[in-house]
Amino acid sequence: MKKQVIGILAHVDAGKTTLTEALLYKAGKIKKPGRVDHRNTYLDTHELERERGITIFSKQALFSTGELEITLLDTPGHVDFSAETERTLAVLDCAILVISGSEGVQAHTETLWKLLERYHVPTYIFVTKMDLAGADRQSVMEDLTAHISHACVDFCDPDISARDEKIAVCGEEVFERFLEEGKVDSSLITRMISRRQLFPVCFGSGLKTEGVEELLGILTKYTEEKTYPDEFAAQVYKIGRDTSGNRLTYLKVTGGSLKMRQSINYIPMGSDEECSEKITAIRRYSGAKFEPADEIFAGDVCAAAGLSGTYAGQGLGGASSALQPSLVPVLHYRITLPKDADPKKLLVKFKELEEEEPLLHILWNERYSEIHAQIMGAVQTEILIALVKERFGIDVTFDDGRILYKESITKTMEGVGHFEPLRHYAEVHLLLEPLERGEGLVFGTTCSENFLEKNWQRLI
Repeated sequence: MKKQVIGILAHVDAGKTTLTEALLYKAGKIKKPGRVDHRNTYLDTHELERERGITIFSKQALFSTGELEITLLDTPGHVDFSAETERTLAVLDCAILVISGSEGVQAHTETLWKLLERYHVPTYIFVTKMDLAGADRQSVMEDLTAHISHACVDFCDPDISARDEKIAVCGEEVFERFLEEGKVDSSLITRMISRRQLFPVCFGSGLKTEGVEELLGILTKYTEEKTYPDEFAAQVYKIGRDTSGNRLTYLKVTGGSLKMRQSINYIPMGSDEECSEKITAIRRYSGAKFEPADEIFAGDVCAAAGLSGTYAGQGLGGASSALQPSLVPVLHYRITLPKDADPKKLLVKFKELEEEEPLLHILWNERYSEIHAQIMGAVQTEILIALVKERFGIDVTFDDGRILYKESITKTMEGVGHFEPLRHYAEVHLLLEPLERGEGLVFGTTCSENFLEKNWQRLI
């Protein structure tokens, strides 16, 4: 059976969770679709999610269409939790981008689209809420072609000839084939979708489960089966903890298989030295429940216990690390603790949260014995306050915060640093050169090891 890890993404309140329920219902995974307003949806299992009616944590559901085995990764829609969404993109085979038929392409929808483009994720578009007043099919298609891509094509169009004609103008090869044969072969459509040359659009209503079977049919027919190497490889996309506090590494196996008691060699976060740890448990989650497994094969997603230093974005075995995240926090806050609390002990607990949300950037201010955090927005601070209370039983607050600004250099210059720890003295000269915007920081050396040993160069 063909396997696909499919992410579902949307602007907040676009109808993503309702569509997810409809997909699970139509595939026979659940007997009745849950509702956000009834607080009984399959994937929004955390009390904070049900209370607010939004997805905060990425989770997965396992189901099958008969011909296609799907691991559906649900992602947050609120902009404050978009870093959580970005982390899942590195493990997706394809994605469903949900658009509200009454709202059209919204601001965060375009951000999500750029992320899908950055990670080269084949994308299917589902326009939901078409049962609402003001939802117009033609205007939504115009909106999509104007703000998303000219390669968005309505796959629910009953006129197959007209549909194929629109597909044909998306690529030179397919256009020539269309002129010769008068139609577009399904294998060619599959290849175009996988290369992000074509984006199928489907219309319907998640609440009324309209158009959902058509979407499942399109996914079953046009998703491309992946081939994987025999050597073990895995991509880490999330760190979490279960209700007992056990550390879990969420990953997708991208080569060979992962077995119970298998030794994994990797370099932990913040270390230069490789370590070896054994897998003590493998879980396949679906909603709030999981099934233990002895072995997971390439193409599958699981949560593994036993790894103490892994981090989101890390490649294990033969896999390389994922791209550095493009979304970064814009606000800096000081965390106010209870008067009787020990800041250094609480720092350890906050570092646990940083493992699960790396962009928190928990910082320690030695001078004032304060804990600081970098955060995406005000809603995230409210969620963090509730999480700290729930997990550690501590009441904390955040100050008013300030905006994080970044500076860079515009021309080549020399930087000099003086260091005098414990009666020693060192002077370091660095040649600073500007790169293209967005390339980050690159470190290198032209200093010979005959002049300065490698361990000293590494310290610099």
